[in-house]
Amino acid sequence: MNTSSLLLTIVVLIAVAYFFGRRRSVSLADTSQGGYRNLNSLPFYYGTLTALWCGIPALLVVALWLVFDNTIIDSLILAQLPEPVRALPDGELGLVLNSIKNLAAENMTAGDPEPYVVAAADSLNRITAISQMAMAVLGLTLGMSLAVFSWFRIQPQQKARLQVEKVFKFILLSCASIAILTTVGIVFSVIFESLRFFQAVPFTEFIFGTHWSPQMAIRADQVGSSGAFGIIPLFTGTLLISAIALIVAVPTGLMTAIYLSEYASSTVRSIVKPLLEVLAGIPTVVYGFFAALTIAPLIRDGGAWTFEFLGLQMAISSESALAAGLVMGVMIIPFVSSLSDDVINAVPQALRDGSFGLGATRSETIKQVVLPAALPGIVGSVLLAASRAIGETMIVVMAAGLAANLTANPLESVTTVTVQIVTLLVGDQEFDSPKTLAAFALGLMLFIVTLALNYLALHVVKKYREQYE
Repeated sequence: MNTSSLLLTIVVLIAVAYFFGRRRSVSLADTSQGGYRNLNSLPFYYGTLTALWCGIPALLVVALWLVFDNTIIDSLILAQLPEPVRALPDGELGLVLNSIKNLAAENMTAGDPEPYVVAAADSLNRITAISQMAMAVLGLTLGMSLAVFSWFRIQPQQKARLQVEKVFKFILLSCASIAILTTVGIVFSVIFESLRFFQAVPFTEFIFGTHWSPQMAIRADQVGSSGAFGIIPLFTGTLLISAIALIVAVPTGLMTAIYLSEYASSTVRSIVKPLLEVLAGIPTVVYGFFAALTIAPLIRDGGAWTFEFLGLQMAISSESALAAGLVMGVMIIPFVSSLSDDVINAVPQALRDGSFGLGATRSETIKQVVLPAALPGIVGSVLLAASRAIGETMIVVMAAGLAANLTANPLESVTTVTVQIVTLLVGDQEFDSPKTLAAFALGLMLFIVTLALNYLALHVVKKYREQYE
């Protein structure tokens, strides 16, 4: 039985356990005086408790089995190989193991395999079949046994609701803990790899360097054997493109939100808001095509004509920060407009009525009452849009290019931190060279900058919220 069939069987078993657990509680209520009032909990909770006793242990067994299954099987297969093969370096031994797995899966292999490879492939298929059968038997047996055990324990005085709520509380706490631990793991992994990078490249050169060329040669006598890892051109390009995007998105999105929430009729709002939110569902690669094929040529040709008309001589790159920033700004408009619209609508109507009662006009009410009340949410929407702009990659690659130019001219080609991270980690890379480790250092710097922006936004929100209250 494969894993998919086993999981489907467990789901069916859980449903059956719920049905019989609920049915037993109903039968106990019918045979006792007082009916359902004699039960400590509703029948739903008795059925759910039986289902939990059935499903959770079975799923845990399957999950743990899948986690350790491959490691144990690989160890068993390696133990069957001849001694000279087991003495090979880890890299070559991994290739042998991959050949065994490919042969076991009946994938095409180059040439005739060695006899020990054929024998190991047959053993792998046999052990895998035994493992899957054992996993299915153990998981289903444990699930059914505990379901029967829980079914016999059902009594009218059993506090099923409290037990079910404790289980779900533990599940929710586990999910929250997983999210926190994942974040901590990501941060520490980035920090450790960044420290390895800073052992090869000085921190001051990385922070204050004005040239980015991470190409490292294989041999020391080759040209370009020492790369340049100055981060300033990357952050300059990131801030330039993000600033252009925010200049487009924030005023447009905020004005749109004010119009939809304060001026538009319900009919207009029901049409315009879904149309705006469609922009958030368009894939970024589509925006990239639009920027590269439409906006970039338009800026190049239109800018050249404008400068020629004014008698100026200025070169305009076919890939520019302006093209990427404009299209990115259009992409993040829904992040500002939709969230700001929801926040403005959440402002109590009593505040508006009080302002109107004091003689304020609608525009004065919006500027002096509604927007201050909604400011924390508006700042949050702008921060979300800024984070989205800083982390965008595809539009920058297709519209702004890969050149790490230190410039503030939006008509020139630039690149961003995220684009360089992707470029450094594309393909088969060895995580021992400064070129690859630089991606982790870039990620660490980007994390620090984003964290600083969050802190600044929270400080602004706290300040104006206290002033308003």
